[in-house]
Amino acid sequence: MATNDDWLDLVQEDILDPDLPICDTHHHLWDFREGRVDQRYLMEELQRDLQTGHNVTSTVFIDCHAMYRANGPDEMKPVGEVEFVNGVAAMADSGLYGDTRVAAGIISHANLTLGSRAKGVLEALIAAAPNRFRGIRHNGAWDADPNIGNGRGVTGPDLYLDATFREGFAELGPLGLVFEGVCRHPQLANFVDLARAFPDTTMVLNHLGGVAGVGPYAGRRDEIFETWKKSIADLAACPNIIIKLGGINMEYAGFGWHEKAAPPTSQDLCDATQRYYHTAIEHFGPDRCMFESNFPVDKVSCSYPVLWNAFKRIAKDYSADEKAQLFHDAAVRVYRL
Repeated sequence: MATNDDWLDLVQEDILDPDLPICDTHHHLWDFREGRVDQRYLMEELQRDLQTGHNVTSTVFIDCHAMYRANGPDEMKPVGEVEFVNGVAAMADSGLYGDTRVAAGIISHANLTLGSRAKGVLEALIAAAPNRFRGIRHNGAWDADPNIGNGRGVTGPDLYLDATFREGFAELGPLGLVFEGVCRHPQLANFVDLARAFPDTTMVLNHLGGVAGVGPYAGRRDEIFETWKKSIADLAACPNIIIKLGGINMEYAGFGWHEKAAPPTSQDLCDATQRYYHTAIEHFGPDRCMFESNFPVDKVSCSYPVLWNAFKRIAKDYSADEKAQLFHDAAVRVYRL
């Protein structure tokens, strides 16, 4: 089974602030996943990370097209993912695997380009996990460079502006559901436009807004940071947007950690990326920011304990109340945990 555990084990660190309660707002569960350092990431693998020393009290599962139904209407196949994750959450709630409430919140997927027909899918997703299902993610990420990677089925940059997509999106708010979105940084104006069109729907922007640093964006980090910073201010002006702090260790971000002889330390990660986090927190405020592991995707670059140590280094100068929001309380509020 593919894994980079031996490489990650080259860096070992003591856990910083081990009692700080954490809600990990973004992780996946899957099996037979080609192209990732962990092809299998189920309860056993997740628990191996959760039990490395940080006080992760709860987690939120985020859609990854896992365990979709093999049969039946295409639009209903994501219900299989919610059924699967709800079972894993029930396993966790037994206490047999540790104290963490794994998948206390579940974000899956519905194809919003179904328009108003998406309502039936959303109702089926709710029925599959009425106590844990909290919303859907529809990935809109697109870039002309195929090496940066696009969302599944996304064929252009303007999905979030599409009228039929918005017809489906309109079904979320009345059902009390959260929308999670993924963009690349040049698309962030579309996310702002969507938020302004639906001010009563809670929208969670993943991965610090998808700052790319490879291909046509390589060697332009300072220039792109200034452009991204302006977008962050526009996003933060929409009170219904929450931002996730993380996901910046994926390959397309361009830091190249996975190409080095040894993985980064938490201080390395902090030094290289802290300005993105501080900018987002400055504009959004700690009560609208949530740290995320994005595991096992970010595992390509760093280990779980090192990543959370990096987050704690980044947040070291914030007050105890601000840290509580960033690491736990904002997530509990947004996902109704």
